[in-house]
This record gives sequence, structure tokens and C-alpha cells, in this order.
Amino acid sequence: MISLLARLFIKDRAALAPDSPNSIPPETRQAYGILCGGLGIALNVLLFAGKFLAGSISNSIAVTADAFNNLSDAGSSLITLAGFKIAGQKPDPDHPFGHGRIEYLSGLLVAVAILFMAFELIRSSADKILHPQTVEFSLLTVAILLISIAVKFYMAAYNKAIGRRIGSAAMQATATDSLSDAVATTVVFLSSLAGRFTSLPLDGCCGILVGLFIFYAGYRAAKEAITPLLGQAPRPDFVKSVEDLVLSYEDVKGIHDMVVHDYGPGRVMLSLHAEVAADGDILLLHDMIDTIEHRLRDELHCEAVIHMDPIITDDRQTNELKQKIGELLHASYPEVGFHDFRIVKGPSRTNLIFDIAVPFGYPSSDGEITRYLLEEIRHMDSSFSAVIQVDRAFTPQP
Repeated sequence: MISLLARLFIKDRAALAPDSPNSIPPETRQAYGILCGGLGIALNVLLFAGKFLAGSISNSIAVTADAFNNLSDAGSSLITLAGFKIAGQKPDPDHPFGHGRIEYLSGLLVAVAILFMAFELIRSSADKILHPQTVEFSLLTVAILLISIAVKFYMAAYNKAIGRRIGSAAMQATATDSLSDAVATTVVFLSSLAGRFTSLPLDGCCGILVGLFIFYAGYRAAKEAITPLLGQAPRPDFVKSVEDLVLSYEDVKGIHDMVVHDYGPGRVMLSLHAEVAADGDILLLHDMIDTIEHRLRDELHCEAVIHMDPIITDDRQTNELKQKIGELLHASYPEVGFHDFRIVKGPSRTNLIFDIAVPFGYPSSDGEITRYLLEEIRHMDSSFSAVIQVDRAFTPQP
């Protein structure tokens, strides 16, 4: 169904093909978000009507609670749709980086709605255990629940697939919610069948189990929505795409100090240092950097600022020492990178100056790594003195 609707209402469907969400035009992201949100509202309203009817006929608190869970899902889909609509607005003087983060907020609101419905379901189910009522078995109820399970699995599948492709936390939260609903309705269905053969309060017990499952799903959805708001590390595939593009230019000898600021899907700010030959033509190098920045904007949809770092490329001693230090690091600390290597010679000693990039949460301390390098460099030559600056690696190391 979603493919058919996409063919009817989305012109640039081919833009969904790239592997990286940052390669998808904002207009296409918004169109898919609105389409999936609108379809979610329609399907959840229909499921609510069917389950409410089935719950009324069977006098089942679990079925009725599941119906209102679907009604809350319709509200969640409405929040997601509104989030995509607002996020697609152009930057303005008050929001120069756009409104993309509203998608993360809408995902968080969806998660809060999931948690609220879980709490209400647990409360109602506990009351049903304390004050049990007879649950009537009905073939109509069974048919409605089976249809609901199939629809919810379908909704989970298309929300997860499209949410992953366009990098939407809100759609990923909706997919989690739909999957939890499918499992919850399956439990309700099984309890309805079992209730025909026993007088135990299975309806209320199953309602509590469903509520706990939905509560856990809401917690996970909230965590996934909050993480990008707090500032998470960029996706490894995005970092690799940037590295591959920048390093495809022969005059770029290396890159480091990459920092990615995420202001919402389609609004990514990027800065990095590109190493270039110190004796190169500054005008040609500057033109190359401008070209790279434009390509990053057009192909990966990120605004990039690149700082040129001049390095010595034709000095044999510099190149040999740089290679040796790289081998030392790789032998004991392979995840630690280094950059900005240079030599400053004095009358009695030679300073080897460079920065090391240590990932966050690295098991070895900065002092341990630094002491190791200082000792190894002194063993290489007693006249060498290392001046080491420790940086934090804000992106995954290549």
C-alpha cells in the first residue's frame, strides 16, 4: 500500500535510493513523513473502531484497552505528521539552522504517549483482576484481533524501513510502537481464546503483561528520541562518506578534527581540517577546498567549513619520523590517531610536535598514552623531545 501511495503522491521517489539519510533531499523526507503519518492515522482510527466494538461485545478490558491504545497511536501519528510538516519549514531569522530538530521532539512526544497508555493499561488491568467480570468469546472479536495483528506488523515494517532510510527518529519510534502493539494484541488474542476454557482472571493478567511490554517499548522509544537532542556521535556511514569524498582529491593528504553538528535531518553542519602540501599553490588549493565544500553540500546535504592545514611533504626525516610514530601508536593503541606532525630543530634538541586524537570512553588514559609515546620517542633518539597535545575524537576513527 505504501509503495502505491508513494507512486501516486511523491514525485521524487528515486531520491530514497541512496544508503545515507543525509543524501536524501529534505522535500522527499518531508513527503514520506507526511504520507506515513497520514496512513498511520487512518489505519489506527479504523483499528480503534473495530477493537472498541469487539471489546464492547466481549466485555474484555484487555481488548478495550488495546482499542484505546490504537486511538493514542492515531494521535502519535498526528504528532509525527505535524513534526515533519514543521521540520520542513525553511530557516528564518529566529531559527537560522532550520526546524529539523522538531522531528526529534515529535518522536519524544510519541514515546511519552506510549508510556502514558502503558500506565493506564496496567491500572485498568489491575482493577479487572480485583473486580473480575465475565469475558464473552466471540468469533467477531477473534477476527478483528487477527486483522489488527496483521495491520500492526505491516505498519511496523514500513515505518521501520522508511524511517531507517530517511534517518527519522520519530518514524523509528512509531515503528517500535506498532511492533509493541502487534505483540500486545497477540497476547490479548491468546487470552481471549484461553478465557473460553477457564475462569481464571486471564484478561486482567494479560492486560498487565501487555502494559509492561508497552512501557518498555515506550522507554526505548524515548531513549532513541532523546539521544540526538543531547548530541550523539554522527553515523559511521556518514563519516565514511565524508572521508571518501574529501580524500578523493589527490592534493588532500589527510583529514582530522572532524566535528558534526546535527540540527535535524537535512540540516547538518560540518567542520574538518584538511592536510595539504605546505609548498602548494595557495590559490589552487583554496579553489579545491571550495569545490569540496560545495560537493558536500550538494551530495551529502551538509554545510561544511574546511580548514587547510599545511604540512611538510618533501622532507625525508619528517616523513620517516611520522611513519615511525604511526607504527608505535598502531602497535599499542590502534584506535588512537595523530595529526599535525611537525619538527622544530634547536641547538641541543629536536622537538617532535603533534596531536593525538583519543576516542571518548577509551580504556587507556591520556596520561598513559602520552607517557608511552614519550618513552618510545626517547628510545629512538635521546635528542628528541615530544610535545604532545591530546584531542578528543568527535567522530569514529577511520
